[in-house]
Amino acid sequence: MGTFLRLVQTLAVFLSAVTAGLLLTTKAGHPLHSAAAYTVFGVAVVQVIATVLAWRPGGGSPRPIGFAAGFLVLVLAQVALGIAHVKVVHVPLGVLLFGLSLLSACLPPRGRSRRPGRRASRAAA
Repeated sequence: MGTFLRLVQTLAVFLSAVTAGLLLTTKAGHPLHSAAAYTVFGVAVVQVIATVLAWRPGGGSPRPIGFAAGFLVLVLAQVALGIAHVKVVHVPLGVLLFGLSLLSACLPPRGRSRRPGRRASRAAA
């Protein structure tokens, strides 16, 4: 589930960049970019919820919560900067969001169990 959400998040951020280009070239770009921004925000919120659910009841690592929460904070800053029309920071932050999201999507998911050799050595001792 986590990998799927990371891929959806990366796709949403990419589509937000595409619609930003449309915003600069056509009149219809503004509603499309706004919809893409809401989608990125929604996916970021779902990602935080999913990581908390995977950690607490699922017994997973709490590390992804920090990444998801940090990403959500950056998305909120991105939205605020976009509404304020501060393009000097809005555009580079969008590139950073895409890079972080792509990096997250490309990293292998971390498993819950330890290395197989470690468990076997404890059982033998």
